Amino acid sequence: MADTHDITALPDLAATAGRVGPVRSRMPVYMDLLPPCNDACPAGENIQEYLRLVKEGQPHQAWTVLVQNNPFPAIHGRVCYHPCETACNRGCLDQSISIHGVERYLGDMALEQGWSFPAPEAATGFRVLIIGAGPAGLSCAYHLARLGHTVEVRDGGEEPGGMMRYGIPEYRLPRDVLDAEIQRLRDLGVTFQQDYWVKDLLKEQAEGNFQAVFVAIGAGLSKRVEIPSMDASRLIDAVTFLKDVAAGQRPVIGRRVAVYGGGNTAMDAARVARRLGAEESVVIYRRTEDQMPAHEEEREEAKREGVQMRWLRTISEVESEGDVRVEIMELDAKGRAVGTGRFETLHADTVILAIGQEADSNFLRRIPGMRFENDVVNVDPATLMTDVPGIFAGGDAVPSDRTVTIGVGHGKKAARMIDTWLYSRQPGHKAPAPVVGFDQLHLWYFGDHERRMQSELDVAERTDFQEIVRGLSAEEARFEAVRCLSCGNCIECDGCLGACPEGAVIKLGKGLRYRYDYEKCTGCASCYEQCPVHAIEMIPER
Repeated sequence: MADTHDITALPDLAATAGRVGPVRSRMPVYMDLLPPCNDACPAGENIQEYLRLVKEGQPHQAWTVLVQNNPFPAIHGRVCYHPCETACNRGCLDQSISIHGVERYLGDMALEQGWSFPAPEAATGFRVLIIGAGPAGLSCAYHLARLGHTVEVRDGGEEPGGMMRYGIPEYRLPRDVLDAEIQRLRDLGVTFQQDYWVKDLLKEQAEGNFQAVFVAIGAGLSKRVEIPSMDASRLIDAVTFLKDVAAGQRPVIGRRVAVYGGGNTAMDAARVARRLGAEESVVIYRRTEDQMPAHEEEREEAKREGVQMRWLRTISEVESEGDVRVEIMELDAKGRAVGTGRFETLHADTVILAIGQEADSNFLRRIPGMRFENDVVNVDPATLMTDVPGIFAGGDAVPSDRTVTIGVGHGKKAARMIDTWLYSRQPGHKAPAPVVGFDQLHLWYFGDHERRMQSELDVAERTDFQEIVRGLSAEEARFEAVRCLSCGNCIECDGCLGACPEGAVIKLGKGLRYRYDYEKCTGCASCYEQCPVHAIEMIPER
């Protein structure tokens, strides 16, 4: 077990000027610090640990560690925008680790092998109602069920999944993968009521004898925009369009489609339009490319598939006979897009509006004491509880960025806070360990290794909704896991053992790491200076 010390406010004792004096003024200690990938994951995954287990050839144990925090690795490995990889220190050395590729590998293997979640703990007798079967609601249901609580989910969709089912196209998330990971929640005992719209939450809570409620309704309503149109039938909103396609419909959109908006939903709508036969699919956005809220990889994939981009443009009118009047914009001195009074005409048989989404929170407004900020509910950020005791909220229903992974993280946090509240306990607030930066590593131990990329369906073959990304093989996934730098946590490389001139480092055996014999240690910092992962810190002599 590593020594534990508070190193958040230590002086710089690692500097080696003067090295060792007649009296030791500093001493080395083994630490467990926070890797940046773990710190950046909105779902709170223990990424470094499951990469270690994959590297050791233990995929089932790796999956078990992964699903302690996130029950949907096969989904996340496909749709998460992997901020963990943006934070990965390996990216400063060569290329970040394909963390989402390894996550998908584990998720797919679990589905192929039929791995299941551990049985729930003994029933607690507590009942919790969840409104919404999107990522936040499903995640909360999972974690509550694992704790032994009885969980019922009520949702307005025909099938659970929320925007994962009705907003993310199948070429990114096959429905059999979604269904299989949700089935595990049913196997845990979570019950679902679908095509069910809650109108009086307090009444449903009382009649169902639910001691707590989690509201995770998602943002399923398209924001409105007033565009003069001579033919309103040519205007459709992106949410309805994507939902209809997900339900198996194939709306007639014509040869030329214009998508108004710059987010990920706009990219999905434009790419789906191409698959439905549109020869021209054009995204119209009022700001610049750099200001687009869509993730770069989504934007680039859309362009690869032939979607055209018209930046600094805004639709002012939909005219007759397929003409769309577009005003040319420019940026003012403050970087805001303003009209120029100059116009151009584009041709579009259908205009898809993708200018944002909002939560349908009207049914909550009749609850006394509930506060709102526009369409979302105010909650305590530390607990996700609303101003009404026992009613919690998360995901798209609260002020937050809107992604699947953030929703899953909210669901996990809400489940823990609900459990705490049910037992009338006070929530604990443990400060996280410091995050290890790239400049703190000593990389003599690690060579350069090029990242293994997931194969993809050729652009010319993307004419239907078959999945684009193929995933990593077992060999490729292990190769990526081996690339992990294990930032901040000992890898038992024996570097400290070999570097110590006094023989003060004692090896305790595989998996047990090391300890110091401080009777021999002079505080020279030789062990610290070579530790490749910064698992050793120099602290003041006690």
